[in-house]
Parts: sequence; C-alpha cells; structure tokens
Amino acid sequence: MVVSLKPKSVTLNNSQVHVNPKCKPSPVLIPVVNLTDPNAKTQIVKACEELGFFKVVNHGVRPEFLTQLEEEAIKFFALPQFHKDKAGPADPFGYGSKRIGPNGDVGWIEYILLNANSDTKTTAVFLQTTPTFREVVVLVEVFMEEMKDMSSKVLDMVAEELKIEPKDKLSKLVKVKESDSCLRMNHYPEKEETRRKEEIGFGEHTDPQLVSVLRSNNTEGLQICLKDGTWVDVPPDHSSFFVIVGDTLQVMTNGRFKSVKHRVLTNTKRSRLSMIYFAGPPLTEKIAPFSCLVPKQEDCLYREFTWSQYKSAAYKTKLGDYRLGLFEKQFPFSFSGTV
Repeated sequence: MVVSLKPKSVTLNNSQVHVNPKCKPSPVLIPVVNLTDPNAKTQIVKACEELGFFKVVNHGVRPEFLTQLEEEAIKFFALPQFHKDKAGPADPFGYGSKRIGPNGDVGWIEYILLNANSDTKTTAVFLQTTPTFREVVVLVEVFMEEMKDMSSKVLDMVAEELKIEPKDKLSKLVKVKESDSCLRMNHYPEKEETRRKEEIGFGEHTDPQLVSVLRSNNTEGLQICLKDGTWVDVPPDHSSFFVIVGDTLQVMTNGRFKSVKHRVLTNTKRSRLSMIYFAGPPLTEKIAPFSCLVPKQEDCLYREFTWSQYKSAAYKTKLGDYRLGLFEKQFPFSFSGTV
C-alpha cells in the first residue's frame, strides 16, 4: 500500500528551497505498513532502504487515547506565556520557544522535551503550570510506553528480516532501563497572513537516534527530502504514525538504511501539533555497523563510537549539519593532485 506525495517548491527568505528543478512531476510513493501484515518486516526494510520513512497503520494505539492526549497538549500550549515559562527553560528537557538547540537555529515553534525514562522531569514540567494538568502526566507516560513498544516491534522486524542475531539485539537498546529515549511535543502556532505564507517551523535535519515515531494532528507542514534533493509534502493523518530512520540505525546497517532529512513549514491558517518519540540507545552503547551486514572489515563505512559521543558531537552542530561525517571512516592516505 502506498500514499501519493507531490513534489513541492516553496520560497523562504526570497530563495528557492526546491533544489532540483529537473525532478519529474509524477507523484512520489510513500510506503504504508500494516503492522499486522505477515509481510510487514519485508515492507519495513524496503521502506528504510529506499526512503528512510514510512507510515504505520493498525498500530494498536487506541484512537480515543490519542485524541485525549492531543486535547491536553493543546490546552497546555494555549496557556498564557508566563504559565508555560514556569516549565522552562529547556535544559534540554522542559519547555522551550523559538530557539532550537544552542547554536542559533530558530523556528516558528514552541515545544516540550521530556526524558522517556525519568518521570521526575515529566511531573515537574506539568505541575509547575497549573493543577489542571496533573492527569496529563499519566497520559504522557502511557503514551511513551506505547511508543517504546511500537519502536521495539519495528526494530524486531528489522532484525528478523536482516537476520541480525539475537533478534532482540536492536529492540533491547530501547527496552532497557538505561535507554536514552525522549518525547518531544512540538506546537507550531497559526500566524497572521504574510507575503510568504509558508516559513520554517523546524528546519531541515536528520534525527540522531535509532528511529523516531511521529504522530501529528491533521495540519499539513511536514516534508521529507528525497535522494535527488526534492522536498515533498507528507499528507497529515492523525490516526496513523510515521517512522523515521535515524543516524544511529544508518550506521548500524552500514548505510543500507538512510537517515532521511525532514522539516516542518508553518501554516497561516491552522496550528500544528506533533508528538515525536525518539528511540535512543543507552549512553554507553557502542555504535558500529553489524558484522553480519559487513563481512569484510574494509567495507565498513563508519568507525565505532558510543551514543554519548555522538550525542555530544551532534549537540555542538547546527540543525542542518551532516553530523555523520565526523564518524565516517577515512582512507589512510589521500591524493593531493600533485606529484
């Protein structure tokens, strides 16, 4: 099953973002994976190889639960600014606005970032705002457990299809208590009509973790970048989830899977709310291509590093930087062009 995506060119800050004017006008097809399908594991691997992105249906998360959580999140972001500021500043966890990271990136966005394995900060973020939000703590924690289960299931299917042993080698990185996973709630407020109707809400980037599981309301804005540099819209679907391959999984598969660039453009008419679960390994976990996928050592594209090392390096870069370049294997010598 596939969903049609149409290439799109937009103007931001008087410059064309659509960098491939020669792209074909035919629609792009995004994979849709039914998690109850016996062939789901094959479909997932194919999608990770070709696009680094796919849609998940029949995921088992109750629609009414998603609706309730979305309503509570909207209530939070509708609070007066001084109330929301009590839950910040993001350090990195907590409430933040406009600023994305420490290196000058900004967007039309406000957000909450929560540690998936520590309920202390989750409780503090909501209880500092208003007592009305005490019940949302439980909702958020249940949601994070659901996302952990979904990401683990996807990673188990990947391991089985790629014949990685043991079969839980990937999923256990997310399931263990030491897993460095987090949940981000992004709110892109509606804005007044301007000459440029679409502007950057969240700039182009790849996600550093293993996989990201995304769910949003029915407002458009999410775009992914194809291998030829074309940006395409992802039609919103509040009843489904989208899975995004992260940098870490690209390394572990030795580049077989691709970490896809994505971004969010703002909408002048409707606000957008998205919730993203980032499935990350423990800080001390060593990240390197699986030997079963790279029989010859000379074919290994990346040197070994820990998740802590990669996370630290990524934190020092700007949003759109190519972070994996720091960990790619270099040739022992190079030719300068002179003799």
